[in-house]
Amino acid sequence: MTLFKLKFTSNSPQKLGAFLMNNGFSKQAVNNAKNHDGLILVNHKRRYTSFQLHRGDEIIFVPGQEKANPWLRPSNNSLNIIKETANYLVVNKPAGVLSIPSRYEDDDALVNRALGYFAQDKEIAKPHVITRLDRDTSGLVLIGKNPIAHARFANLSKNDFVKKYHAVVHGNFTENKLTGIIKAPISQKAGTVVRQVDPAGQPAATEYRVLEQVPGASLVELRLFTGRTHQIRVHLKSIGHPLFGDPLYGIADDFTRQALNCYYLAFPDPFLDQQVEIEISEPLDVQRLWQNLQG
Repeated sequence: MTLFKLKFTSNSPQKLGAFLMNNGFSKQAVNNAKNHDGLILVNHKRRYTSFQLHRGDEIIFVPGQEKANPWLRPSNNSLNIIKETANYLVVNKPAGVLSIPSRYEDDDALVNRALGYFAQDKEIAKPHVITRLDRDTSGLVLIGKNPIAHARFANLSKNDFVKKYHAVVHGNFTENKLTGIIKAPISQKAGTVVRQVDPAGQPAATEYRVLEQVPGASLVELRLFTGRTHQIRVHLKSIGHPLFGDPLYGIADDFTRQALNCYYLAFPDPFLDQQVEIEISEPLDVQRLWQNLQG
């Protein structure tokens, strides 16, 4: 059984409900604990959320059973787990797999695979995707195991999450353009999935650093400061260096998917009060692409 222990350390009294929500327990999670087989104890006694806390009080919170999504089907396809705790997973998503189901494909997204992985754990009703990647982008994704994890990660600032990517792009950069920050607002073209640089769009910023170059191609490291749809693809196109494998925003070539991999993810663990940093190697298809371009 998952439980959370907290201590009230303020000298100013506070209602239990307000304290819980200030510590990353959503209103829905509190209601689940009260009404769906959970527990909220103060000094080992059940208390209502209106109970007044005083310095030194010990709170035990046992989440209630989260309501499952009846439309979400488990998949038994593999889930490449890089890190697992009691409250979240970090997985390495392969290219070609959606992060969450779409209206047209609802049986083998990353969420479906996580649900299949959790099938033996009756306490976990549904996965909560915290960070997402496009279908054809590979790399690290953070998944919460429960609504408490979802709420606590949601309370973090976007700047608390550091996501870095490696990309193989067309063309070479000049000496004075080997590093930079692309600041270009992005909007959606009406009636399409295509995004574009647009002065009236949403603010977007991408930092890049060229790691290596061969004739006609460059290996680039990128960091997102905003999370717009297709942001890296649109920004790289805007500076004349579209991704390999991205005909929607670039040049037709023989690579079969976007040459983009989220290889680094860092964030503060909201349960252990420590910084988490995870780094993975490039997938084989991107390694082979770069080796071929070098050769």
